[in-house]
Amino acid sequence: MQSALFVGRFQPFHNGHLLIIKEILKENERAIIAIGSAEKNFLPGNPLTASERFQIIEASLEEAGITPKQYCIIPIRNVNNYAIWVNHINIYVPPYTKIYTGSETVRACYEGKYSKLHRESKIGPEIVELDRELNLSATKVRQAIVEEKEWEKMVPPAVSKLLKEWDLPKRLQTIQHTIDTTKYNNKY
Repeated sequence: MQSALFVGRFQPFHNGHLLIIKEILKENERAIIAIGSAEKNFLPGNPLTASERFQIIEASLEEAGITPKQYCIIPIRNVNNYAIWVNHINIYVPPYTKIYTGSETVRACYEGKYSKLHRESKIGPEIVELDRELNLSATKVRQAIVEEKEWEKMVPPAVSKLLKEWDLPKRLQTIQHTIDTTKYNNKY
């Protein structure tokens, strides 16, 4: 089975993410969706739990007519060492032949893991570079929510519904000045 990996934090899952998954499924039989930084939650940049992210992705894909046979969702804790990051991901996910990314960091990690020699030998996944067709990011969605601007059209309807049920706008207001101490722990 031709499978492709798509890694993101999905804080929250938005229309751009859905567009990418649809594109992946045009070219592959299955999308492996890795929820990165699964341990992070209730922080300004990572307000949702891994379970909540799983639920909004699953609801969005169902709403879009994408069946569970076409994808799997896997939460993965972060490892703060880029040299071993690809190995860490590969421990948790099923085999894949492509990775779709718009992240320069992810691209560098894969290129570091699978050097030019390996790429010439066809070892390692093909890196498919993504262009952001929609000028959209989860940061923009969170910012619009905090600023009480229109954000609902940036996300699939299923996501909007669940985020309102969970009162994400209130959560973001409450936690907006919380400091993520984990990113400062590496400095000492």
